[in-house]
Amino acid sequence: MPSDSAPAVPRFSRDRVSSAGKSAGVNARKATDALVELVAGLADQAIDRMLLTGERVTSAADGKRLLAGEADTEALAGDVQRVVVLAVPVARTLARGARFTKVPWVIVASSAVSIGVAVRTGVRELQVLASLVAHRLEQAGAPSDPALVKKLAVDLYLHPKRSPDPADRRLRLVRLTRKWVVSGAFGRKTSKRAARALDAAERLDAAALSARWATQRRRRH
Repeated sequence: MPSDSAPAVPRFSRDRVSSAGKSAGVNARKATDALVELVAGLADQAIDRMLLTGERVTSAADGKRLLAGEADTEALAGDVQRVVVLAVPVARTLARGARFTKVPWVIVASSAVSIGVAVRTGVRELQVLASLVAHRLEQAGAPSDPALVKKLAVDLYLHPKRSPDPADRRLRLVRLTRKWVVSGAFGRKTSKRAARALDAAERLDAAALSARWATQRRRRH
């Protein structure tokens, strides 16, 4: 007697599909983790190079002028390219799952050039912002602890309207990575956000932030 139920899927087929799905998920996570690690190294290197020079951005207006000019990122070109190589397949994965866009993912996420531009621009923006943060700390008589400079710069870059919390010592590198990759894949500009971050850095209560950072460090040790 004919049955209205769907034919059963052989067990080995189900197992193979499940295994393939798990494998794809693991590979995607590994690629994303590697990408975040590369971005972290790139951000570290850019800010450390700036701190070693002793040259500082002294105002938000000064920072905006620098960002409006030509960026010298030649020393970081190799690291930027490694980020791009990993970022393109990750961007494709993000685009495939994105429901907020009607643009075909193949068109949006296949441009390594646009992602490369976004990463280079983002690194330069973060570097200039960190320079102003370091200047504000030094002007307040506080040592420009590289870890504090990076914490404040990343937080301001991601959320210019929020006051950074030195008690939360996490560096939000996953969000930073997502911002650069997605901005490149979807052709979004970060210049306005960077300008707002510079304005926020100029208003920082650097002495209070440095004191709170030092207090938290003493408590940890």
